[in-house]
Amino acid sequence: MARMSYEMERRAFLAGMAGSSAVSAMQEGARLPNILYIHSHDSGRYLEPYGAPVPTPSLRKLAEGGILFRRAFSAAPTCSPSRAALLTGQSPHASGMLGLAHRGFALHDYKQHILHTLRPHGYTAVLAGIQHIAKTPAPIGYDEVLSTRSTKAADVTPAALAFLERKHDKPWYFEVGFFETHREYPKPGPLEDARFIAPPRPLPDTPATREDMAGFQASARILDDAVGKVLAALERTGQAANTLVISTTDHGIAFPSMKCNCTDQGMGVSLILRGPKGLSGGKVCDAMVSQVDVFPTVCDYLGIAKPVWLTGKSMLPVIRGEVKEINEEIFAEVTYHAAYEPLRAVRTQRWKYIRHFGDQHTPVLPNCDDGPSKALWVENGWRNRPVADEFLYDLMFDPAERANVAADPANSEVMKDMRDRLNRWMVATGDPLLQGPVPVPPGAVVNDPNGTSPQETPYSPGR
Repeated sequence: MARMSYEMERRAFLAGMAGSSAVSAMQEGARLPNILYIHSHDSGRYLEPYGAPVPTPSLRKLAEGGILFRRAFSAAPTCSPSRAALLTGQSPHASGMLGLAHRGFALHDYKQHILHTLRPHGYTAVLAGIQHIAKTPAPIGYDEVLSTRSTKAADVTPAALAFLERKHDKPWYFEVGFFETHREYPKPGPLEDARFIAPPRPLPDTPATREDMAGFQASARILDDAVGKVLAALERTGQAANTLVISTTDHGIAFPSMKCNCTDQGMGVSLILRGPKGLSGGKVCDAMVSQVDVFPTVCDYLGIAKPVWLTGKSMLPVIRGEVKEINEEIFAEVTYHAAYEPLRAVRTQRWKYIRHFGDQHTPVLPNCDDGPSKALWVENGWRNRPVADEFLYDLMFDPAERANVAADPANSEVMKDMRDRLNRWMVATGDPLLQGPVPVPPGAVVNDPNGTSPQETPYSPGR
């Protein structure tokens, strides 16, 4: 049955690609497209295709040949939950991924990973580099995990190239995950001169923040070089024309007020799709989309059935120009990162609403990665700055999300609407926060929310 399904889906895909030439193409051994899921760590949209002053020519070239999503958002501005959302097509709390995999958090069911939906249609699933939704790759179910010394680009890239240069008699799903642009950053090179670099928008322009951003740019350069080599190998081996490339990152960059925050600086991500059957041409899509929309998009693109647990929507209607938007609203969440910090957020075209649950009313410093920019804020009293229970931002007039207008009586109707939207989603998705504080699962370790650094010794509550 699996083989019959593979042949039927192959026919359907070829019919969509080539019309009347589908039969002859299949006789020549054509098959469903390969899928290259290539992802980075903590890159946000601070990349050249989004206008950022961070040179990434390989990603720019990919965007020029594919579809660039200008308003793509992470379902969680924290590492494992965001990846879990993309790969299972549902909110992190629905999938079970409420914290970091290497700290003991896990999916409820690893059979919900997209590879298990692809496998019955003939796909071989292979991993090179980081995956970050399990402590080890074993529970996920890859057919092969390529051996690398580390998850850094220097070690992952050769393994990825070797895989692409093999002969393949089946379509493949290939995850290539790079550690870059996660901290700690490499030393800036000649191309990253801090004298002429501006820090990210939420931060003051100082020597420390400029030097910090120079380090990010150095890491982005390494990432982009690796992406370029992988894409060049795809071309060199003749597989690019029949490969769907999904290029993205998990969330915003690892600077204060960005990663681990539900502002657009934390939620906004790069997303580029390129492939046969309409995913080409250097198009820009301005529709508001979420990571949970990727899985159903892949299913629609291949013409295969969607699993019942998917909550996202296919992006193909906006790619084809049939509609302008597929989402009236999108959602994001944080439960655990290094420490407990329960946040939920809803974003519409005009408004962003963020709710802080729990009794923490100052910044959770362990949830910000250490670095010069963080040190600057801490030295200047960041620890004591108050954090409100609710935030409302008017994204038309305040796209940087600096003016909280939740208490303005003029916005009372907006506040009610946004609260209702968030509550409906939490109820519909079975959010555990509705039952009160979310406990740490057995065996997982976390930091004290009142600490300073994620490098402080974590503990397992109840021990």
